Amino acid sequence: MNPMPASADSAPWDLVVAGGGAAGFFAAITCAESCPGAHILIVEKSSRVLGKVKISGGGRCNLTQACFDPREMCASYPRGSRQLIGPLHHWGPADTMAWFEDRGVPLKIEDDGRVFPESDDSQSIIDCLTRAGGAAGVTVRTSTAVSEASGNLQDGFDIALRGGAHLRARRLLLTTGGTRNRSGADIASGFGHRLEPAAPSLFTFNIDDPRIAGLQGLSVAKASIRFASAVDVDAHLPACAPVLVTHWGLSGPAVLRMSAWGARELQETRYHFEIEINWCGDLTKEDIVARCHQLRIDSPRRAIANDPQFDIPARLWKRLVESAAADGDNHANLLWAHLPRDTCRKLVRELGACRFTVDGKSMNKDEFVTCGGVPLDEVRFKTMESRLVDGLHFAGEILDIDGLTGGYNFQSAWTTGRIAGEAVAASIRTISP
Repeated sequence: MNPMPASADSAPWDLVVAGGGAAGFFAAITCAESCPGAHILIVEKSSRVLGKVKISGGGRCNLTQACFDPREMCASYPRGSRQLIGPLHHWGPADTMAWFEDRGVPLKIEDDGRVFPESDDSQSIIDCLTRAGGAAGVTVRTSTAVSEASGNLQDGFDIALRGGAHLRARRLLLTTGGTRNRSGADIASGFGHRLEPAAPSLFTFNIDDPRIAGLQGLSVAKASIRFASAVDVDAHLPACAPVLVTHWGLSGPAVLRMSAWGARELQETRYHFEIEINWCGDLTKEDIVARCHQLRIDSPRRAIANDPQFDIPARLWKRLVESAAADGDNHANLLWAHLPRDTCRKLVRELGACRFTVDGKSMNKDEFVTCGGVPLDEVRFKTMESRLVDGLHFAGEILDIDGLTGGYNFQSAWTTGRIAGEAVAASIRTISP
């Protein structure tokens, strides 16, 4: 990238981008390519830009989701679903994929729709972005943080850097990440923006229960989960989705979707609540009872514990049978023909309405997403400009937007960054002689 000129602080920049992540970088490149010769600076507090890109997707970078209908795509954003419909029409996953492939990064779509570079290496995405930024003339200063900012489009922005230096800019773009990072939140609130409180999203559930202890790595392809305690988000949960047993409890797409849609409500519970799992997917209690009665006829001499049903893995099935067996039953030798009525009732409950107590959460691998940030009604989504301060723009996670796992959060970064970059470029062209 271009080095920081020694005299750069004395003249105003056309655009200063606070934050060198995906949204900030994409906005800076967009602006620079749309308006050659513009003076654009990215200020990044860490020693390297694009740090989250580096670790995302286990180091592979799941850069978007192959969902090309904006309304369908928006259904995977617990916050921002309505506001992103227009922006995703303007710049969606197909545009993102074409942008990277046109710049020499072959991509692949996996079975679940996630999009990765063919290299399976996030460095391919980082190298592409830094090359594009350098070629467009974007300047980057790392290990430098914005501490304060003031001003507007008419008067220009005065930007104080940690350590005492100051910059001047015609426009300012905040892409500092989720508001758990207080620096970006404090800058936004200094301009009069109220902030939705931060709450973790996309996390796994900590569960200490003998029915799943030691079964880490085991998964059920089609299970349905609902909140058994007072968390009113069940309408957004999938009918069936994979559930994965981990060292700490439960994860997988079904659990992560629950954590995203219930992010604020679950934070209020201090992450202590109950869930109910139907390990048989979309089968009803009556369906399960009917199958058990039919097995009495079809497989009377089979030991129940060794005869897994409903596509439930054998080890989990055995645990559920053990839990359902009445006191004194020898579950290892209990046959379908001899299944007591009370034990049958308990087994049906374990299979179709299995309750677990959640006591805490764990981060989903290297992903740490939060809801919260600048309220969406305070931003013009056609330009990503503040409704309170002309010339101040936002993009990425500093907005109260968050998506499910699978490339949705990066796509909102590319989309909002693109729109912000185009808007600033249009403004620069308007005032240029």
